[in-house]
Amino acid sequence: MNELKDKRDTLVTRIEEVTQTDESGEDGLTTQLKEELELISNKIDVLEEALEGSEIISGAINTNHVNIGCKVKIKLSNIKELEFNIVSELEADPANNKISDQSPLGQALLGKKINDEIMVDAPAGKITYKILAIN
Repeated sequence: MNELKDKRDTLVTRIEEVTQTDESGEDGLTTQLKEELELISNKIDVLEEALEGSEIISGAINTNHVNIGCKVKIKLSNIKELEFNIVSELEADPANNKISDQSPLGQALLGKKINDEIMVDAPAGKITYKILAIN
């Protein structure tokens, strides 16, 4: 967040500099800088809003059942083993095996224990998973 705030401050300064040198009106650079400033300000707002509603989890994570912050190893229909970290929506990055607790698979896993089987509706139909490990 500090990086975004620093970038926002830099953009404000840059916009002021560009505006002072070109008093004939806004040019393309000023417009581009203002658009970038708006995007960064929106990102800051989203992060601040998320932090307001967040709760710090202290101590060890309970691995008796699946929670946010757990690494879960599952078996897909007795064929393929997969491993995921269950994270919040803001941290979700499926390409790096970080799935949101709000995703269909994340919701199905929450609260489950080792050896539990879950079924998830997917575009290809229902998929069955078995929980092999929770870390």
